Amino acid sequence: MATLVCFHAHPDDEVISTGGSIARAAADGHRVVLVVATNGDHGEVPDDLAVGESLVDRRRVETEASAAVLGISRIVWLGYTDSGMTGWDQNGDPASFHLADPEEAGARLAEILREEAADALTIYDWHGNYGHPDHVAVHRAGLVAERLVPSVRVLEATMNRDAFVRMIEVARQTGALTETPGGDDMDDFDPAGPADDGNPMGTPETELTLAVDVSAHLAAKRDAMRCHRSQIEDTSFFLEMPDDVFSEAFGVEWFIEHGVEPPHRLGWIFDAPAVPA
Repeated sequence: MATLVCFHAHPDDEVISTGGSIARAAADGHRVVLVVATNGDHGEVPDDLAVGESLVDRRRVETEASAAVLGISRIVWLGYTDSGMTGWDQNGDPASFHLADPEEAGARLAEILREEAADALTIYDWHGNYGHPDHVAVHRAGLVAERLVPSVRVLEATMNRDAFVRMIEVARQTGALTETPGGDDMDDFDPAGPADDGNPMGTPETELTLAVDVSAHLAAKRDAMRCHRSQIEDTSFFLEMPDDVFSEAFGVEWFIEHGVEPPHRLGWIFDAPAVPA
């Protein structure tokens, strides 16, 4: 059996971008370790926090519940402060993750990789899928860890931009979705338009290298999303999707594997990549 380390920026990120792959790996008997960079300090604050309970407390409990659903064996919290979305005042907090030294953060991640004798590591693509400062910081720290532990297989979790555009168009035409993930009107949403950093979300299909079929694990992925109730309400974009739309959106998880050239193949994180003739 192998060990997969998934490095994410905030509590709940683990399920959105890699939840299916995590569940599949765990179901196959592999060890999965989740490393979370920040405490998620600047997420949505629920109305039902108990006296003395902080948002960080709640989000850690939610992550533990999500981990139990997905089959994660260990959670490691790096403890950086959430940087907030692009342009927020919190971006200037000296303790925020996006201002952390990538060498220092990467060295901490590398130590976990060595401790776990990790076979594979997931990070994010170069702009964190949609430009969130903490997601970009995950990418930078992940590259440092890769340099320090060159034996580990590194895969950048990303979104298939072209598939996303197709899905949104179908959802818009059929009326299956009326709001975007951010709560905006679907009619005003351009899925190929600029995201937080001015770049379109995700990665063009022509630049992807690995498509992982997680359709058999969508129930676990959706149940894990429900664990993050403070951030993903039952009326959210993700949980209001009809089953067929959810399957279309999340039935395949996409990666850019370092050292592997496009076009993408349908395969598995622990499979040996095809060797060009």
